[in-house]
Amino acid sequence: MVETRKIICTSCPMGCELTVTFDEEKVIEVKGNACPLGADYAKQEIFDPRRMVASTVRVRNGYHPLVPVYTEKPVPKPIIMDVLAEIRKVEVEAPISINDVIVENVLDTGINIIASRNLPKA
Repeated sequence: MVETRKIICTSCPMGCELTVTFDEEKVIEVKGNACPLGADYAKQEIFDPRRMVASTVRVRNGYHPLVPVYTEKPVPKPIIMDVLAEIRKVEVEAPISINDVIVENVLDTGINIIASRNLPKA
């Protein structure tokens, strides 16, 4: 069955509105992209949508009680809530340095959760 969907490309700042025609196996046509990134984005978004995830993790003995974290790479959209549930289970000890790995290989995705700021001891 052939479908058509409109999506907004986020590959570059242009934010093109793409019209994507596809079937169960492949993208047939992409219209509306101002650059070649749009076609690649459309294929990814239709068959394997992924998003970056940002959250916070509890910190013991830190200057602040939470440290902001994010995924090293985009994770598959269907497991975002599971990733967030794993992040909520974590508590770390201060000090924390920016880019420290807080959760390694979350949910066996090969993607790490990393700290996005320094957090000294209290």
